[in-house]
Amino acid sequence: MEIKKLLKALGPGILFASTCIGVSHLVQSTRAGAEYGFILLGAVVIANVLKYPFFQFASRYAGATGKSIIDGYEQLGRWTLYLYFVITIPSMLIVTAAVTFVTAGMLGNLFQIELSTPQWSIVVLLICTSIIIIGKYSLLDNLLKVVGIVLVISVVIAFVSALIHGPVQKIEGFVPKEVFEKEGIIFLIALMGWMPTAVDISTWPSLWAEEKMRVSGYRPGIKEVVADFNIGYWITAFLAICFLSLGALIIYGTGTELSNSSTVFADQVISMFTVAIGDWSYFVIAIAAFSTMFSTTVTVIDGYGRAITRTTKLILRKGEKDSRKAYLIWILISVIGSWLIISQFSNQLKALVDLATIFSFVLAPVIAIINYKVINHKHLDTKYHPKKPLNILAIAGIVYLSVFTIIYIIVYFF
Repeated sequence: MEIKKLLKALGPGILFASTCIGVSHLVQSTRAGAEYGFILLGAVVIANVLKYPFFQFASRYAGATGKSIIDGYEQLGRWTLYLYFVITIPSMLIVTAAVTFVTAGMLGNLFQIELSTPQWSIVVLLICTSIIIIGKYSLLDNLLKVVGIVLVISVVIAFVSALIHGPVQKIEGFVPKEVFEKEGIIFLIALMGWMPTAVDISTWPSLWAEEKMRVSGYRPGIKEVVADFNIGYWITAFLAICFLSLGALIIYGTGTELSNSSTVFADQVISMFTVAIGDWSYFVIAIAAFSTMFSTTVTVIDGYGRAITRTTKLILRKGEKDSRKAYLIWILISVIGSWLIISQFSNQLKALVDLATIFSFVLAPVIAIINYKVINHKHLDTKYHPKKPLNILAIAGIVYLSVFTIIYIIVYFF
């Protein structure tokens, strides 16, 4: 594979990474380390490994056909499109609300202006929507490359510094939380729900890859498309470990309770970095953290808009000329619906995040099975089918997602 070709294909993988490195990392991974130490590190690694095939399948499909994997869903039968539509609508509203909620807290902490979370959320949603409508894909692509580099450098420096200095001293009489109690199991499933992100979002890299091809006029091969995705995916996996480690090394055992207020939580997360790096870095980290969550919100709004637009286009058999209007309508629905949810969870950050992540995990086995069937379907040339080891890993992933969904239902309801 030529480096020049790979560089031309780069973009969708970075957008995917920007989507992942948000709530799942800044909130859930940090909470995992802060509340349970390193006990949940194995769960983070396993979730990233066993979910990998379903995300890779979407990029593989785009590289093989030049189309999104949603177009491949139609090959299994139109019922698949209807099912994906029904799953995606509530997911769109809940997930957009969760990431906007956290972004609003980061923005409030950065400017130190007394506004409520719903008020800051309006600001965030208006700016994100404007960027998407005015700048379209090219602005989104270029903006997130810069943000991604700043964040990765900041996190790696903090991670290495925290490892060098070692864990903080635990308070006297500290009693660690139990993972295998009801609260612990529910949080474990919430953590894995978005690690590195929700499986229903796996369609997005293929949509972005398709758009990249259209905008650039360059059609990369399947190797370049998958390589671009792999870079983004495994960077997010590594950063999840970094965030969990920072929580475990700096907060775990200190008696600090992570706040339900998004603004206070933002300050706690940023302070965690300053403990590792130094007080001088507060505003650098605050800007990087806000930029990270802002980029996540932009990509989430854009991703759901594209996914729902493509799905309805295939269901209704509409032409390409109607797509732009439908895309803007779905973005408007997403923004209004998510804000209404935020207004109901004004000071319940962890409850909203857990709701979004658990909802995503429960839906994950369905999307995982569909992606597996599409990439191995007879309509696709066998040379594009995954190799046997990847298919075996996918089957293991489906079993893993299904078993933990059943465990969650049993624990929560019984």
